[in-house]
Amino acid sequence: MSLARYLVKIRERDESRAKEIYKHRVCYLFLAPYAIVFFLFFVAPVAISVFFSFTYFNVLEPPRFIGLRNYINLLLADDVFLISMKNTFIMAAITGPIGYIMAFLFAWFINELPRYVRAFVTLVFYAPSISGSVFMIWALIFSGDAYGYINGALMSLGILDQPVLWLTDPKYMMPVMLVVILWMSLGAGFLAFLAGLSTIDPTLYEAGLVDGISNRWQELWYITLPNMKGMLMFGAVMAITQSFGVADVTIALAGFPSTDYAVHTVVNHLIDYGSIRFEMGYASAIATILFFTMIICNSLIQKMLRRVGT
Repeated sequence: MSLARYLVKIRERDESRAKEIYKHRVCYLFLAPYAIVFFLFFVAPVAISVFFSFTYFNVLEPPRFIGLRNYINLLLADDVFLISMKNTFIMAAITGPIGYIMAFLFAWFINELPRYVRAFVTLVFYAPSISGSVFMIWALIFSGDAYGYINGALMSLGILDQPVLWLTDPKYMMPVMLVVILWMSLGAGFLAFLAGLSTIDPTLYEAGLVDGISNRWQELWYITLPNMKGMLMFGAVMAITQSFGVADVTIALAGFPSTDYAVHTVVNHLIDYGSIRFEMGYASAIATILFFTMIICNSLIQKMLRRVGT
């Protein structure tokens, strides 16, 4: 193809696209408020953070360009960051898939209940995950004295002779955090799965029965999952975001920083440099690495989910 013909095709394509946009101008007008808000509060901050990650910026002085020095220091000289990366990946690898599967299974079971019972169970199941007193309850359960529920129960059974410091001993801190994070992960993803299950046309199951589907697992694989791929994607994004964004749990239960950085996460490290030390360039580098890690994991999960039911 000659260059002239190629340029003509590009111009024709652009003209066709411009006509299509003008034809649906009212739709774009309605989309404009959300698009502006999304750009200002999501896209722009990410771009600004990436820019500041290549600078030394302490808030008091103008940012000074230093190239890749922040990234070199993070990956080669910051031992705490490497520990936080390891802890974050451990938490994400365990709580992400398990929490995702648990949220779907609970939603699947609850969806089989009668209508009014389902609404009540959903409220009971979801309400604690958004309660402001949740950390206080878990702190009481895993309290390091004899009055903690776990210690009290184990000591009354004769399993322990003295209380275990669940939230300050590095040997126990990670398992405790995994339990709490798993419990808290049953939130938005659970509601999304429940909503997706309730929108599936019941006649599809009747047609599947006629076509030879003989049990509930075949029904799940060939009918339920393919018809809620959008909700599965949303749940995966929420699971990835929650598993990589762990910070409040560790701060509330294990302190900041935790003993020997046993449950120190990347977001904890980001808070340390961004909100306490005000080294915004370094904090931006941490945020950029975390952001692209989440993007890569999200793309891998989406590729896996596209195979569901195929």
